[in-house]
Amino acid sequence: MTETPPARTDSCAARPRPHPRPEGRDHYTISEVAAHTGLTAYTLRWYERIGLMPHVDRSHTGQRRFRNSDLDWLAFVGKLRLTGMPVADMVRYAELLREGEHTFEERQELLESTRRDVCARIAELQDTLAVLDHKIDFYADARRASERV
Repeated sequence: MTETPPARTDSCAARPRPHPRPEGRDHYTISEVAAHTGLTAYTLRWYERIGLMPHVDRSHTGQRRFRNSDLDWLAFVGKLRLTGMPVADMVRYAELLREGEHTFEERQELLESTRRDVCARIAELQDTLAVLDHKIDFYADARRASERV
């Protein structure tokens, strides 16, 4: 008997923190999303305009109505921003996501490329940290030596 591997989920579906409202009652205004995410309303509108945000529902009066899934996506975009991924690549990733499962390979390649960049930055920062530690130790040793005199 063979075991079925566990189902894989897309990391942008992972919930970094609890949602303010449960599914089914998760309608948020742009100002509520701005308060929750720390992004400005201008940035949220810009994300939508450039195609970084998936389609955002509208109320009968035309007001944006964000959902928990939009909050999850914005959390993921925030992580991509922290990696230093260019906005054009983030938009490309969003386009690929909307195109469906046949783009898994291209999405994976885009994320792997970003991961390589992050690893290189981490290595640079570790090297920089070593230099700082060396200098800090130098000054601490110099201060201890001058206190003994």
